[in-house]
Amino acid sequence: MNNFENIINNDLLLRGVYAYGFEKPSNIQCKSIPTITEGKDIIAQSQSGTGKTGSFSIGILNTLDIELKETQKLVICPTHELSIQTYNVINNLAKYMNITIENIIGKTSINDSIHKLSSNPQIIIGTPGRILDMINRQRLFTNNITTLVLDEADEILSDGFIETIYNIIKALSTETQICLFSATLPQNVLDLSNNFLNNPEKILVNKEELTLEGIKQFYINTVNYNWKYDTIVDLYNKLSINQCIIYINTKNTLDNLYRSLSDDNYPVNYINSNLTSNERKKVIDEFKSGTCRVLLSTDLLSRGIDIQQLSLVINFDLPKDKETYIHRIGRSGRYGRKGVSINLVSNNELHLIEELNNYYNTKIDEMPANIDEYL
Repeated sequence: MNNFENIINNDLLLRGVYAYGFEKPSNIQCKSIPTITEGKDIIAQSQSGTGKTGSFSIGILNTLDIELKETQKLVICPTHELSIQTYNVINNLAKYMNITIENIIGKTSINDSIHKLSSNPQIIIGTPGRILDMINRQRLFTNNITTLVLDEADEILSDGFIETIYNIIKALSTETQICLFSATLPQNVLDLSNNFLNNPEKILVNKEELTLEGIKQFYINTVNYNWKYDTIVDLYNKLSINQCIIYINTKNTLDNLYRSLSDDNYPVNYINSNLTSNERKKVIDEFKSGTCRVLLSTDLLSRGIDIQQLSLVINFDLPKDKETYIHRIGRSGRYGRKGVSINLVSNNELHLIEELNNYYNTKIDEMPANIDEYL
């Protein structure tokens, strides 16, 4: 299974895979693509940046009936950004296949979504709320859907989305194959999946193996929470950074930090869920192109987003749950590249570093003076 010729049965797809730049399948791709191709339900877990999107994208393209001009594959992502990125990956992989693919996301024109669905695209990628809305309006037809993919499954099956996802699943045939993919799969999500998966194949990773080998993790003790701003400014002045994401837990803190940095003439941009879909896309495009080098973000961008030149992630706030920590630092060091994460902690947050060390059996060291060498 260590080359794509052995796991892909469509020559046009194979051509697209190589044209996209994939050379050999990653570990998760070797394990999951054959299972998807066989039509089995699957729960697939793999570290950030190891090729999960490629896994389910190739899997569903490998089993698509090209002659049937009806919706057959549905991929659900938790955010607009991830949905757009996934749409682009599938589109690129399928460039020689002459099939129809559409992206249906919230905070965009309802009429635009209806128009996109009027031709019954063979593959639909989208966010939960808009997908369910289109099903309820009888604009998205589910009777020929053979595969449902839930990307970032633990987020998709969290309290915020679970009712919507259940209603989507209820609209599908009981024969529909369901594929869950994520870097982190807490036990409660695995328990929940028993309610709607049929004897799934499981590819799981021990949490101790989840912190990525190529990512150096450091912390800075700022002593006082209010001194974190000065620390960010110091880092800004000290380091030569290609691209950096600074994660903040709340929109309010993000707004304050953005205002302070802008007032002090530091060129930064920000993204959060208050922005329209077009505004968010513009921010991401500018960040990916390098026009903007430092981006402030809530956890909106903690999952799945692939930015090639991103080498540094800074946690202004440590995330509220340990799973999110892995997703955040996984934005750097994609596909085995080197990356650095720096965590800012005040005295009363130091215990959280120790908890992360113990939980993931990892080592987050105090930041050394020669941090530039790691970047």
